[in-house]
Amino acid sequence: MDASFTPEQDEIRRTLRDLLRHTCGPEQLRAALDTPAGHDPRLWTDLAARLGLPGLALPEAYGGVGCSATELALAAEETGRALAPSPLLATAVLAAPLLLALGTDGQRAGLLPRITSGRLTAALAVPGALATALALTGTNRGDWAGGGRAGGVQARRGGGGWRLYGEVGQVLDGHSADLLVVAAHAGGFARSRTLLFLVPGDAAGLVRVRQTALDATRPQGRLQLRDVSAELLGEEEADGLDALAAVGNTAAAVLAAEAVGAADRALERTVGHVVQRVQFGRAIGSFQAVKHRLADVYVQVQAARSAAYYAAWAAGRGEVVGGLALAQALQALRTAAAEGIQLHGGLGFTWEHDAHLYFKRAAGDELLFGPVHRLRAHAADAAELFDGRVAANNMAGGGPLG
Repeated sequence: MDASFTPEQDEIRRTLRDLLRHTCGPEQLRAALDTPAGHDPRLWTDLAARLGLPGLALPEAYGGVGCSATELALAAEETGRALAPSPLLATAVLAAPLLLALGTDGQRAGLLPRITSGRLTAALAVPGALATALALTGTNRGDWAGGGRAGGVQARRGGGGWRLYGEVGQVLDGHSADLLVVAAHAGGFARSRTLLFLVPGDAAGLVRVRQTALDATRPQGRLQLRDVSAELLGEEEADGLDALAAVGNTAAAVLAAEAVGAADRALERTVGHVVQRVQFGRAIGSFQAVKHRLADVYVQVQAARSAAYYAAWAAGRGEVVGGLALAQALQALRTAAAEGIQLHGGLGFTWEHDAHLYFKRAAGDELLFGPVHRLRAHAADAAELFDGRVAANNMAGGGPLG
């Protein structure tokens, strides 16, 4: 692995940071959160037109830039620093890769160019826990989408096509996305299987409501599908669960980089405060206890950054380490945000200050994609880290069992 960045990668970071500095400051951020969509459409247009961000990791054949997950992670690191509310995660990180992996030639040609241009936003709707569906905290072969029983989303053939019934909560950008990628069960209980379907945002029978989320910078919606006509994504023989797991690994690496960006910015703001805040005739940043606390945060952030960069690089080579990197990054963000609130003193607890936004991002991401201990536990189970046979064999001096 070459740890250095190319000039193009550095340019992506510099350009995006400069753009967000001028278009996503504290005032613009809070104004965007109060809009019905929860983000500024003009910012999304700028990100698409000036940087091609929605299609950064999509092939050039569909109007994309043709970059790898590394470039997407670097971009996410910058959006994380600004806590920029945008459809980037839902559209470019979760939905678009599924369209690319499973879609027919016609579906790809009709949808992906519109995504890369910023004219189409998309969202992934999975009943149950999103982290489980993406195979981050458990196997996605279970009943996370209803298992063919009551609940979840059910798909039935009817009227020459497919009809969907059910409800999905906590869908990122689900209340505003132009296109929904919905995971649903077909075949009833005995022969249940999970398929992915395309549903336009204005489909008849679809009811969408924005939910109140802990992290307002990640707007979420609740969907009700009442006999909604849907188009099957790809072919019936395609394995949607494997595709979700593959997307989950890459998404975890991108999310880890985003969390690192937020943690780095929270630490940066805290350091800026403690070198200016004076108590007992000296800056509080000069106290040894404060130095030690911030040094610990710095070490965590740098370690999480290394893990996120490696996970993004490894995702393109089929190595499944995104969950571990995400766990380390979420822990670093929670620590940086909590220390920031503490060291800002009474100012850090006010609604007007931005410190609480970073803490809510940390807590909200753990609710959606964690928690940290489950991310690590699943990675350990997948690696058979605590398997009795492997441990016994290693203690005896042998290698891992086949």
